[in-house]
Amino acid sequence: MIEADEIPLRRLAAAIRGRVIGMSAQAKTAHLGSALSCVDILVAAYWKILRLDPSKSGDPLRDRLILSKGHAVSALYATLAERGFFPMAWLDQYNQPGGRLPEQPFPGCLPGVEAATGSLGHGLPLGTGMALAAKIRNQSFRVFVLMSDGECNEGAVWESAMFAPAKKLDNLCVMVDFNRWQATDRSLEVMSLEPLAEKFRAFGWDAVETDGHDIGSLIDALSKTGAVPGKPLAVIAHTVKGKGVSFMEDDNNWHYRSPNAEEVARARKELGLQD
Repeated sequence: MIEADEIPLRRLAAAIRGRVIGMSAQAKTAHLGSALSCVDILVAAYWKILRLDPSKSGDPLRDRLILSKGHAVSALYATLAERGFFPMAWLDQYNQPGGRLPEQPFPGCLPGVEAATGSLGHGLPLGTGMALAAKIRNQSFRVFVLMSDGECNEGAVWESAMFAPAKKLDNLCVMVDFNRWQATDRSLEVMSLEPLAEKFRAFGWDAVETDGHDIGSLIDALSKTGAVPGKPLAVIAHTVKGKGVSFMEDDNNWHYRSPNAEEVARARKELGLQD
């Protein structure tokens, strides 16, 4: 059963997907499938989990979210705009010369963007350092890192996965967007990722698996951050690349191409958006 307060969040996720598709079409950028797969995770985090004030994006005690899969940054930009970090009109600057929204993010390019990402495997080391700084300074903020499943191929991820429990970073949560695709093949055929939750547990993490498109389940999972003293949390979110648009779902061609006007119109109709 869908909870009543979940319905507006689903509508919000559909609106963000529509904006992301329009941004891809206008800027002729790729990685659309990767952006669509993580929208529900971002909605759950920014509307129900993160302790922050969009009007005070530099607050030293704010919760941080690092989008380690920087190639999906259009989803983060659209989410931040909807959440009120900056005007919606700024989205028109996505990947435009002289604009404020680069195709790969860098820190300070926009309010709410915490780090330069896109070189995969670096977000969790960054987040681990931030979480450790909070512990050292006795500050209350938490750090959330959104990664792709393909990033779990990187050695730096597992160095961080060993480090975080050693330092008892229960203020750290990693969210894995497990859409089962990498650039050229299925994730599980490139590297042996499964059982991913058990791997994190073996490294000393609390770990849960959830439907990455069920916003209520995501909220429940992310709410467990800090629930086990001394243990960071790994949320393995099972997702579909290109989620929300039937002709994009689980089709890795949308890692590389942008939609034409007809495809944008079809996608918006499927999402239930008015033109």
